Amino acid sequence: MGNLLKILSKDDSASKIDIFLDFENAQPTHPEFDVWQVVNSVLVYSDRILEDLQRYHGAGEEIRHAISHPSDGELQKVAWNAVGPLVSRLKKYYDYSSSLDAVVPQLLHALCAPPLTPTQHLETQQALAKQFAEILHFTLKFDELKMINPAIQNDFSYYRRTLSRMKMANQDNAGGDPFDVNNEVANRMSLFYAQATPMLKMLSDATTRFVAENKNLPIENTTDLLSTMAAVCKTMLEHEVHYSRFENEDTVLFCLRVMVGVIILYDHVHPVGAFDKKSSIDIKGCIKVLKDQPPTKVEGLLNALRYTSKHFNDEGTPKAIKAMLS
Repeated sequence: MGNLLKILSKDDSASKIDIFLDFENAQPTHPEFDVWQVVNSVLVYSDRILEDLQRYHGAGEEIRHAISHPSDGELQKVAWNAVGPLVSRLKKYYDYSSSLDAVVPQLLHALCAPPLTPTQHLETQQALAKQFAEILHFTLKFDELKMINPAIQNDFSYYRRTLSRMKMANQDNAGGDPFDVNNEVANRMSLFYAQATPMLKMLSDATTRFVAENKNLPIENTTDLLSTMAAVCKTMLEHEVHYSRFENEDTVLFCLRVMVGVIILYDHVHPVGAFDKKSSIDIKGCIKVLKDQPPTKVEGLLNALRYTSKHFNDEGTPKAIKAMLS
């Protein structure tokens, strides 16, 4: 790890990192396969979840009519029936977060366990590194879509208020409950969707729990993996010898999102965070890589660094870093 830290020092030696993470074509080797298969059984649904979330439009009109005419039973029924399928979809997203939460510790253990260094893990476990990158990509994309869609909170709030009134009136749901969401599940979902970035909260909690429950693994094993991934993504984006190997143009944005994702996760897990001078992440270099991209591509990622990190506003964050992100 000492050699890697020298590579990550704030000078031109950063260009000496010579790892290419094959985010497009990495296939599991025999030692990776068991963990890869477990994680893949969950990740196979990630694109479907994002596509469904992108199509989520909400029941705002039906809810407004029902609230404006509280004594009109027909409008109440229309709103309730409109919300039903939407709450089922919200439960599907919530259940998916729980599935990810269950596999993240297995993936982290495989990528952090000694005697390999973070560099060696990434070089020899490309398929698992790709899966971790895909989880980070999914996390940021999901939270980005959730934040720009207020209908999610509005729909679920209306559902909970209506469900409470029904329980108080001891009424049955019209036509049976189409949601499969009892009160206990609704409470957990409410906590999940109350977060500005619910998937990031899940991922940071899972990572923090992994560190706490695996006391035989120093926290540095995890944070060094994260900082190494940030450095590798940064180098792949900086140097044509690496990014010219991308077969798909979308891989550039994928790599940018993964870089931001590991920085934010590092910031949540590391005691002093990613922005402190003691951080092993070249945060200035990473921000520069982001700002070298077209603004329309990276504004959401810059906002993620500004608003979803834990330590950005700490006194220990250098003024130059704050100015870069202002």
